[in-house]
Parts: sequence; C-alpha cells; structure tokens
Amino acid sequence: MLLMPKISRVLVAFLLMVLVSCGSAPINQSVNDPAESLNRSVHKINRGLDRIALRPASKVYQVVPKPIRAGVSNFASNLKTPGMIINDLIQFKLIDASSNSARFIVNTTAGLGGLFDPASNLGLPERYSDFGETLHVWGVREGPYVELPLFGPSTLRNTIGRMVDFASNPVRLLSETPEQQVYAGTQTLKAIDQRGRFSELVDSIMYDSEDSYAQARLLYLQQRREFLRKTDNKDNKEYIDPYNDVYDK
Repeated sequence: MLLMPKISRVLVAFLLMVLVSCGSAPINQSVNDPAESLNRSVHKINRGLDRIALRPASKVYQVVPKPIRAGVSNFASNLKTPGMIINDLIQFKLIDASSNSARFIVNTTAGLGGLFDPASNLGLPERYSDFGETLHVWGVREGPYVELPLFGPSTLRNTIGRMVDFASNPVRLLSETPEQQVYAGTQTLKAIDQRGRFSELVDSIMYDSEDSYAQARLLYLQQRREFLRKTDNKDNKEYIDPYNDVYDK
C-alpha cells in the first residue's frame, strides 16, 4: 500500500529536477572538499571498520569456492538491473534500456534467477547506470566531495542518487520482507567478495599510502568523472568502481 506514495515522491522529485535542468552538467577538474575535516573523521572510522570487519570477512569469504561466489555476485547484480533500466529510460538512452532489459530477461530465465550470466556470452554486457549519472545528464552539478559512513567515497550528487536508487528499485519495492532480506544479504556478500577481489588495490591505498584519505578521494573522483565523460560521449559503459562495490551494501 505504501508503494505508490514512494514512487510518486520519486517521480515528483525527478520532474522538479528536469524543470530546473538543461543539458549535462560540466565535469569538475578540481577537488571540492569544504568539509574535509569531517570527511577525514568519517574516513578514519571507515578505515577502522574495514580493518576489524570488512577486510577479515573478505579473506574468509575467499575460501568459498569461486563458482559459488560468482553466482552470488551475479544474482546481486541481476537484482540491480531493473533500477539501471529505469535510469536508462529517464536519460532517454533507449538502446541501453533495451540491452539491459534483454540482459535481465536472459539472466533471470536461462541464468536461473541471475545465478549465471549467459547474457554476457550473447553479447549483452551490463551497461551500468545509476541515478547519480541521471542527475549529471540532467544538469545537476557534482557538488562537494563526501565520505559516507560504511559506503565510503562519494559526492553530494551521487549520495542523493544512491538514496533514490535504493528507494526506487522495483525489485526491492515489490518484494515482501523475506525477499528484501535476500536482496540485502546478496548485496552485502557481493561487497565482501569485491573487497577480496580488489584487496591489493584497497590495501595499498588504505594502509600503505601516506595519506589514505587523499588517495581514496583522488581515485574515486578520477574514476567517476571518467565514467561520466563516457556517458557524455555516448560510449558503452562497463564501469568498475572498486570503492562503490566495496562499500555498497
């Protein structure tokens, strides 16, 4: 019963955003971090949580056979695809929307609910999209850099986008409580798996660099801005953001 009001609020917010926006926002070249002191405090907490929880969990999880870990990650990614399709549509990227829709259908059916990824073998790779990208396409500027508790590096625009993606994902909204728990659980396991896969990179930044906060900020902004440049150039996007995967739960 609460589904329609939630969707209505998202649609109203989107329409208001469209009315005040015109064309893609410019991509920043500099670092805008007015709350650096606060962000560094959050980074310190995240670093501690990674050391005592996420990093050890990722090492333990690597003991799980790779096909099982891959199946869980595939399933988690498949559950996010409907949200990507929505973003493709409201960005008027109909080719991406069609490709992701076909991918979702193939992996949900032939891939046994998304445990396997036959769509990629059929030439249907994931074309990543999120509401942060949508806001960029509709002219909303990046805003200041933000380090989120648990979720890690972000910007104000991507933080808003993350909240909208979470609130509006059709799979999450249409599921009953047990399915919502499965959704949350698989996303968490995917994040743990990604932390293990990118362990050398993340460890080098978090524990080996002189200033882990500045390094993490630089890596995130470089990768995110490069992704948006590809968006503006209409390139197919196979986006890998280790920090988004590591902290995204």
